[in-house]
Amino acid sequence: MRHPYPIREIARQAGLSTATVDRVLNRRGNVRESTIREVYEAIKDLDRQQTQVRIAGRTFMIDIVMQTPERFSTAVREALEAELPSLHPAVVRSRFHFRETCPSAELVGTLDKIAKRGSQGVILKAPDLPEIAAAVGRLVAAGIPVVTLVTDLPHSPRLAYIGIDNRAAGATAAYLLQQWLGNRPGNVLATISRGSFRGEEEREMGFRSAMRVADPGRALVEVTDSDGLDATQRALVHEALKKDEDIVAVYSMGGGNLATLDAFDDLGRSCAVFVAHDLDHDNTRLLRERRLSAVLHHDLRQDVRRACQTVMRAHGALPDDGPTLPSAIQVVTPFNLPPDVSSVPFAG
Repeated sequence: MRHPYPIREIARQAGLSTATVDRVLNRRGNVRESTIREVYEAIKDLDRQQTQVRIAGRTFMIDIVMQTPERFSTAVREALEAELPSLHPAVVRSRFHFRETCPSAELVGTLDKIAKRGSQGVILKAPDLPEIAAAVGRLVAAGIPVVTLVTDLPHSPRLAYIGIDNRAAGATAAYLLQQWLGNRPGNVLATISRGSFRGEEEREMGFRSAMRVADPGRALVEVTDSDGLDATQRALVHEALKKDEDIVAVYSMGGGNLATLDAFDDLGRSCAVFVAHDLDHDNTRLLRERRLSAVLHHDLRQDVRRACQTVMRAHGALPDDGPTLPSAIQVVTPFNLPPDVSSVPFAG
């Protein structure tokens, strides 16, 4: 791959030694396939960010660490790169560490590696587990501020959480479902990618609490631990629908909505009301086709920008602007889709 970058620049982007990068680029062998991929991904990242590299101003190298489906990690990357010009005169460089699913020990290993190597900040989406909170503590002890995105780690020393009020989002979903279902009988399927994600757990708590008040006689059926992956989601929902013929509505907290609707279609079942989160490409199409009733959406580009600015403030590059407030929740229906929705990233 031809490129204009010095080996030391690629090594810094990839978080590898210059000797390793040199072996990869000159095809000297004795390098793992995964390391080769990291080097070429670093070159691609530099290509995308090259307009920022030589801009005068302070440079911040930020690590983005996420356990999430590829559709969300792609949206985060696109959102960050789209927001780079808004962060002038500072220059933000980013290293990406994305996993669709992985043992917590692997995620901890990534965070500990960053703590040892150094970074200006970490933006993190991870399960709320004690071992991950401890790894965040080691990052902070090393002088690296950590900002959680979309889902929080409230018992860790993270600097701030950027995202919506997830309890309020769950309660909003309950309100919409109750209004649209009215007196129609039937149960509600609540789908969660994994219970250890604090954001989804809080959505569920807000949803269940509001449903108990608004419609206490309606049963809630939970499907969880799909990691938001389509094949797993389809199988779990298919099984839940076969067991319960009274499911007539869905509140999706963790994505995989096309797979959920596929399971309904496979069994010849209809879904009267379907409330989901975020305007990804699938949800936008499903909303236009009236297969989703409403999407609870928030601006991921704005959230990513705020996360970067929070890191900058930790280093004294920006003035303190007070406490971090939750992101605004938008209720999007087929009738109020944003005009540029095809380019709107989503925020899981």
